[in-house]
Amino acid sequence: MTKLNYKIIVFIMGLLLVFNGGFMLISALVSAIYEESEALDILAAAGVAVAVGGLVMFLTRHHIKELNKKEGYLIVTLGWLIMAFAGTMPYMFTGAITSYTDAFFETMSGFTTTGASIINDIEIMPRGILFWRSLTHWIGGMGIIVLAVAILPLLGIGGMQLFAAEAPGPSADKLHPRITDTAKRLWLIYVGFTAVETLLLRIAGMGWFDAVNHALSTLSTGGFSTKNASVAFWNDNPAIQWIIILFMFIAGTNFVLSYFAIKGRFSRILNDTEFKWYAVFIVGFSVLAGVLIYFQADPLTSSIAHPMVLGEAESAFRHGTFQVLAVITTTGFVSADYTMWTPFLTIMFFGLFFLGGSAGSTAGGIKVVRHIVLIRNGIMEFKRTLHPNAILPIRYNGRALQSGIVFNVLGFFILYMLSFIVGATVLAALGLDFETAIGGALSSLGNVGPAFGDLSPVDNFSGLPQLGKWWCCFLMLIGRLELFTVLILLTPFFWRNR
Repeated sequence: MTKLNYKIIVFIMGLLLVFNGGFMLISALVSAIYEESEALDILAAAGVAVAVGGLVMFLTRHHIKELNKKEGYLIVTLGWLIMAFAGTMPYMFTGAITSYTDAFFETMSGFTTTGASIINDIEIMPRGILFWRSLTHWIGGMGIIVLAVAILPLLGIGGMQLFAAEAPGPSADKLHPRITDTAKRLWLIYVGFTAVETLLLRIAGMGWFDAVNHALSTLSTGGFSTKNASVAFWNDNPAIQWIIILFMFIAGTNFVLSYFAIKGRFSRILNDTEFKWYAVFIVGFSVLAGVLIYFQADPLTSSIAHPMVLGEAESAFRHGTFQVLAVITTTGFVSADYTMWTPFLTIMFFGLFFLGGSAGSTAGGIKVVRHIVLIRNGIMEFKRTLHPNAILPIRYNGRALQSGIVFNVLGFFILYMLSFIVGATVLAALGLDFETAIGGALSSLGNVGPAFGDLSPVDNFSGLPQLGKWWCCFLMLIGRLELFTVLILLTPFFWRNR
């Protein structure tokens, strides 16, 4: 009989609160730099988070430094919830958001990198609050749990169980035999890319504040912007949008491959099955979108286009590529309202909501690798029908996959589709129309942000009923943590002491 080690779970919750408070301090500093009165309120929120977290750590400091899988799942799920509940404090203390439901929605959307917002006028928000919104994205992008894993050895705690529960996709590649070194390398790459994008956006014409915020949102595949029009605010500056396109592509790629690229091991990238299909999907759908926009619709309106000159062709392909990447990588930035293009493109974008980025990236969704396994398993079933006695393994990256991995992928896909159907049904029961209900469920579960119907790229989630907002928060959480991590806690056998 093995009992849960509750003390270490509570201890790590305190640790995460301290982390949260530390990032709030950075937001308070930004607010102070811009001489905002809200700086003291954000500072107070940071003080509460650090004080409570520190006290919890002190009271549970005498704990057994050992984790098993059950504790790993609990820590990841409860950690995200604790971060979200604590993350509401800057909004509430400053009065930037007065409804707790709205504050929690905005925070959960931030940490899960969904990018759905309830704020109707972003540009009147204090800069300290806008920076906090972007920081919640950035923290959640790589995962606050991975950050914690990097320092847990200092506390005498191993972190493999946490990484296994947090890492996206069916498997977690390791850059180094020690999981903590893996986490550190991932974070160094993450920070480095963020800094490079910030600099490039500044050179391209963004102000420093906007550049930093959009870099934080891009690398996390989040989508929070400092402008009401999102990236469409810079539609007259193609360079800015092409830079964001590049970094959305990078953020949707397995960060392990970014490490190999930095080390000059390009053959590992070119031979990676998921990367090749990810790139093929991006290029194929972008070209298709660009061609259809060029010949059938103005990229910024729903009107039928006239024959375009070269500059207009660039605009069509830029907006097509931008929105394809924003949806596939689940970043959710907006350069144009894709629901106002052709009906074919609307259906195409609906399908792209199910695709997702690469495993090991900050993107949400089903992930490209799972689609590859599903398709190859389907093809293999045809072969098995013709040759029932043959041994026909499914291969990925040149190696035969274990049947357990294939079953896991099949189970995940079925559970994902059931979660989508139930999610949309609940939203419809709360009074949303068909298009809005399926859009809201799919966007929340896939951590995309903008959706369809009343939740289109030019609208937001403020009109949802209160229960609808809490339900979407739940969908965001299970989508971000790959379903099993959260839903397993709802099963009775998880809590049996065996």
